[in-house]
Amino acid sequence: MRIAEVMDAASNAVFWQEKWERGETGFHEARANPLLTRYFGALDLPAGARIFVPLCGMSQDMVWLAGQGYQVIGCELSEIAVERFFSDLGVTPEVIQVGTLRRFSASDISIFAGNIFDLTQDVVGPVEGIYDRAALIALPEDLRRAYVAHLLALTGPVPELLVTLTYDQSCLKGPPFSVDENFVRTAYDKVYDVRCLQSREVEGGLKGRCPASENVWQFSPLAARS
Repeated sequence: MRIAEVMDAASNAVFWQEKWERGETGFHEARANPLLTRYFGALDLPAGARIFVPLCGMSQDMVWLAGQGYQVIGCELSEIAVERFFSDLGVTPEVIQVGTLRRFSASDISIFAGNIFDLTQDVVGPVEGIYDRAALIALPEDLRRAYVAHLLALTGPVPELLVTLTYDQSCLKGPPFSVDENFVRTAYDKVYDVRCLQSREVEGGLKGRCPASENVWQFSPLAARS
């Protein structure tokens, strides 16, 4: 990462840590996202596959994925979020220090608490799929590019389901940030076949203030098609 990107990453980390500390978690959904439950099967992954969920928060999407027979590996900046996730499940996770991160594990779900840019491939282990509903749209554009490169270094090109938002960025500063089709395709299409599965209007607008669309993308590794 360039120096400017490191500074952006530090500023972004402070922003999200303070959000969780203040309990400003209106972005959290109490049940699995319907776009996940409708479209994840398109990745055609076998039972037991290891699914990486970046910037996972305390998302119920992880519970749904585990319930489908997958092994779930999350990464979340806020340890508060990770502790609340397992507390809400009513389980006591095993906690292990791994470098600068702490790994919380129980049953089929493991979450690394710490900065995703500190996570390495050897720590994550093999990954067969990615589900990104909250990571890409949480990052400003310069940091998004560094994130995409880091994610590919972590997992390699594996099947991915990505959810983005598109709206007039002058209407809201974000996060969540607007991520348009051009960014998605230029960032990913060198290693993936990129396909938009659905684009739908956000009912009532984003935060009730701004017309927006929610977009679901399927990434298929190009090598898998040769």
